[in-house]
Amino acid sequence: MSELERRYHRLLRAYPAEYRRARGAEIVGTYLDLAGPGRRWPSPADAADLVRGGLRQRLRAAGAADLIPGVRLAAVLAFLTATALAGTWSGLELHPPMAQWGVPHAGPFVSLGIGVWAAWLLAAAVHAAAPGRWTRRAVALALLLTVAVVPVAALAGLPRPPLFVLLPQVGLGLVALALPERLPALIRTAPLLAVAAAGLTSVNLLPRYDSYVSYHGWTASGILPGAAVTLLGVVLLLGAGLALRADHRGGWALLVLLPPVGLLFLQPLAGALDGNMRGAPNPGWDALAATAVVVGLAGPALLPLAIALRKRLRGPGPVGTSDRCPTCGRTTERVP
Repeated sequence: MSELERRYHRLLRAYPAEYRRARGAEIVGTYLDLAGPGRRWPSPADAADLVRGGLRQRLRAAGAADLIPGVRLAAVLAFLTATALAGTWSGLELHPPMAQWGVPHAGPFVSLGIGVWAAWLLAAAVHAAAPGRWTRRAVALALLLTVAVVPVAALAGLPRPPLFVLLPQVGLGLVALALPERLPALIRTAPLLAVAAAGLTSVNLLPRYDSYVSYHGWTASGILPGAAVTLLGVVLLLGAGLALRADHRGGWALLVLLPPVGLLFLQPLAGALDGNMRGAPNPGWDALAATAVVVGLAGPALLPLAIALRKRLRGPGPVGTSDRCPTCGRTTERVP
């Protein structure tokens, strides 16, 4: 066995043991036939393809093949929410405090957050024009700037959006990285429409104190929970409608979106912790960090638990019965 073949067999461990025994030699042989002469390592594309295929087969074996379509549905809803919030915060950034007030600000804007929100607006435009790889790159750039604004603001001595505004954006962006390659034109342009609607609303309807709008107080504590309730309502309605057709994508999407929804509720949750359950309006950093850690760990832990429960309830079906793939609709027969 060559070194390249041995390394392909190591990657093949991503597949369930039964599948490896039945088709492992065929899969490795195909990759070896396609590999260039003198190659010693699998290409990154081959490695990613093997891992993705193994994940799909493990999910199918657990009766959770509809998890991947559910993640894609969650990514669409997360991206729509993230871009709508970016439009809202962009409108807020256009109302800096007056110079005589002595409130720190970043030039003609409230804070350095204007660069972050501009990156999210760019991602919405890219999504409308070129969904798929370019959109994921634009989302990754926006995520990078969302995280980087914290140390940059500290080094520059300039204000930035508070953590309870930035952390939900990070959570939504991480889910949005799973956006599908192909989407109908209406869904591709929906984030741009959401940005325009949210931006106009924030410019015209957000409360003003003379000409200055702050991230703190009603502005963020009302918008973020409102976005969480809206996102939950949409995914529950979609899930109920899909469940009527025996399609469980909505349930998986709900599980995937629970961490971002929890982060959208971060300020009131941390305020309750910091204020001894009285809901302090501006919780301290330690309360925000502790609440974010709990939400960030508890949410993802529900997915493997749900997969294990689904596998247990499904049980091993008899040989000769069939499963329908929710992604392609093809019926596959179980083999011993």
